[in-house]
Parts: sequence; structure tokens; C-alpha cells
Amino acid sequence: QVQLVESGGGLVQAGGSLRLSCTASGRTFSSYAMGWFRQAPGKEREFVSLIGRNIVNTDYADSVKGRFTISRDNAKNTVYLRMNSLKPEDTAVYYCAARYRSGLGYGPDEYDYWGQGTQVTVSS
Repeated sequence: QVQLVESGGGLVQAGGSLRLSCTASGRTFSSYAMGWFRQAPGKEREFVSLIGRNIVNTDYADSVKGRFTISRDNAKNTVYLRMNSLKPEDTAVYYCAARYRSGLGYGPDEYDYWGQGTQVTVSS
């Protein structure tokens, strides 16, 4: 079992930046691949980014590639999502997720644990 707590969301103007954090407690953090997802009102939860257990493997949705950066600090049990050049269409609740199964996952059903989410609102 692992518990995930996100923080760092807020209101920002278009073009601004935010850094989301997700801190895990429970089982060994380095055992999990981690992902960020987001869900806007009336839309399905969508993949944003992932990072493997070994930190080397990362991937991004096309919509955020070049603007968002995922990283993790296994010593601090924390995964980060740095978001630059934010756009109004980035507005959503952002969730971090942990995957204990081997490999990497791109769909919400491929993750085992979820945080409660943090709201990101980008004004135009």
C-alpha cells in the first residue's frame, strides 16, 4: 500500500509556470513507476507524463512535450512535474499515480494507487 499526496497547484496566468509535487508514503517509493494524469471538467482522465523506477525512462503526452518536465527524488519519496508556458487548456485537476506492476503505463487503469488531485487553473 502507498499513499500519495499532491501539492503545488494553483491559479496562474497563461505563459506562467507551476511545479507540482507528489509525495509518497508506505512501501518503497523506488519500487514504483510514477505517472501524472489530468482531468478537465466533462472530460476523461488523460495521461500527461510518466517516469520509470530508474529515473531514466520518461515520456510525455504530445500536448505537453517541450513544456512539462517530470522528475523524481527517490530519497525524498517525491515525484515532480514542472510545467512551463502554461496554456488555458492545461486547466484541470492533476493527479499523480503509482504503478507497482512491471513496465510503464499510459492508461489510468494501468496504475495501482492514486493521489487526491490538485487543481491547476490557467487564466487567459
